[in-house]
Amino acid sequence: MKINIVGGGPTQFLPDLHQYDDDSIWVGVDKGVTILLEKGITPAYAFGDFDSVSHEDWLKIEQTVSGIQRFKPEKDETDMDLAVNWALEQETDMIRIFGGSGGRLDHFFGNVQLLLKPILEAKTTELTMIDKQNIIYAKQQGTHGIERMSNLKYISFIPITPVKNLSLRGFKYPLTNCHIPLGSTLCISNELLSEYGTFSFTEGILLVIRSCD
Repeated sequence: MKINIVGGGPTQFLPDLHQYDDDSIWVGVDKGVTILLEKGITPAYAFGDFDSVSHEDWLKIEQTVSGIQRFKPEKDETDMDLAVNWALEQETDMIRIFGGSGGRLDHFFGNVQLLLKPILEAKTTELTMIDKQNIIYAKQQGTHGIERMSNLKYISFIPITPVKNLSLRGFKYPLTNCHIPLGSTLCISNELLSEYGTFSFTEGILLVIRSCD
């Protein structure tokens, strides 16, 4: 089972959502619900305080979406956080976040932090954030495979914690047992040499960012 969560970020950063309509459960977050409806996708669930939608849009949401969870604006979690928490409770294989980048930087960095939840909660769910130019996800220590994507040829590794013994195999710029401190830009903008490569490390957490120009 896959769960697609759509936030209220600027729509110009959204990919074509219909290409991800692979028997997934769609979830709208606040203004993301109206974005989905405008694109002809009816979400099964809606989360948020809905302070970013008009009265007319809210009436349409009430009439269209069956699973609405509405919260007071004064709360400890963001609307996206609440939706991701719910999605993780469903024990799904994959969660994809759209509409989580672009616009306000505080929202973007908050959403990046959410990518750490499966690791911190010891879950196997794959949680990614996707926009027109990027796919972002987090990995903890271990050996991980990575495949070439012709539309996203650049691959960067950003340390969330200090990372020990990072090795990159099959990359244009390989590494062997390299320690990556916080603040390092050593692993920005690498590329795969063939269809498949691996990255491994013995301690820490990395953000993996796949990008295009």
